[in-house]
Amino acid sequence: MFSLPVWPASVPVSRNDRHTLPVPRPTAAADPAGGRTGPYDADSLLRVVVPVFNERGYDGTRMTDLARAAGITKSAIYHHVRSKEELLRLGVERALTGLFAVLEEPAAREGPAVRRLEHVLRRTTAVLLAELPYVTLLLRVRGNTATERWALEQRRTFDARVAALVAEAVRDGALRADVDPRLATRLLFGMVNSIAEWYRPGRGHAAGPITAAVEALAIDGLRQRA
Repeated sequence: MFSLPVWPASVPVSRNDRHTLPVPRPTAAADPAGGRTGPYDADSLLRVVVPVFNERGYDGTRMTDLARAAGITKSAIYHHVRSKEELLRLGVERALTGLFAVLEEPAAREGPAVRRLEHVLRRTTAVLLAELPYVTLLLRVRGNTATERWALEQRRTFDARVAALVAEAVRDGALRADVDPRLATRLLFGMVNSIAEWYRPGRGHAAGPITAAVEALAIDGLRQRA
């Protein structure tokens, strides 16, 4: 995946809320408990722990499980982050950053609303496919912690912005008016989000045809009939 980029202006996060990991270390270093921190930086540590969260569930995952998966001690993990919840925050923040960045792309901000909507659908599907573990983690949060509640609120903000785009396309006469824009948005992203449950890179369907199929089914199904 990509490294954590600058947070989009549309998703304000205070400096106190943002957590960052230390500058990557080229070699392993000893932790205070006599273990090893391992050759980890933000990306590599998240690549290890996020699949564990997805497999076991956040609530069912212990720091011991994460340490075992990373091959380091628990105290070595604390060398990088302050808590298990901070790891969750980094994981879902990464997914949200990619999704909100789509809304700031020129093709999502310029031109007819229906074309912008097509771009958003195409690119959010591409983000999901490229960042599958992190988006899967985001889709599975349930609101049991402050981080999960924050993530759910960001998802609602994202949905509201897409719903506004659908409504604009309806007003333009490009999309059918007999489906509520918010309902249409939920159905559209219900289809997109379901990909996380069955798509496995390198097995079966390629990413390109999936993205094209989502766009065709979604927009053609909503397009205004003559």
